[in-house]
Amino acid sequence: MGKVSRVVSHLSLVEIQARIHQTTGFWKVQKWLVIWHATVDPRSAKEIALHTGLAEQTVHNLIALYNRYGPEVVEGRGKGGRRRAYVSEEEEIRFLEGYLKRAAKGEIVTVREIHLGFETLVGRNVHPSTIYRLLERRGWRTVIPRPAHVEADLQEQEAFKKNFS
Repeated sequence: MGKVSRVVSHLSLVEIQARIHQTTGFWKVQKWLVIWHATVDPRSAKEIALHTGLAEQTVHNLIALYNRYGPEVVEGRGKGGRRRAYVSEEEEIRFLEGYLKRAAKGEIVTVREIHLGFETLVGRNVHPSTIYRLLERRGWRTVIPRPAHVEADLQEQEAFKKNFS
């Protein structure tokens, strides 16, 4: 049998139970169950992992982090999200409003203009792909005015001009 996994008593059993019932999200509940098992009935990480459905190493890591930093580890941010964004979503929307108004009037808005405006907003150089991703996120698409219709026939147009009464 392996080494017994014990947790530091940052929270009482009643508080841990309350956290288990209040927490939303399967993986966060599983983490709280690991802490519960290690508090109520300290066992080896292998047995706790078997009961909670997590990997043994995950149990080791979670208990070590909980002992060191407390309950904030279990309640952490989780996976996903915009962690490396230049600006918040609200700021992105406000930034594009001016360009959206211009485009609604029929003016041509180029990516280059948006790129320069975004760089001044952020205060640093930004790769052009960032702007294309921003525009795609907000539902913009490339619309380029055509100089002539695709199926236009210049000879027919000239003949029409000559024969038009």
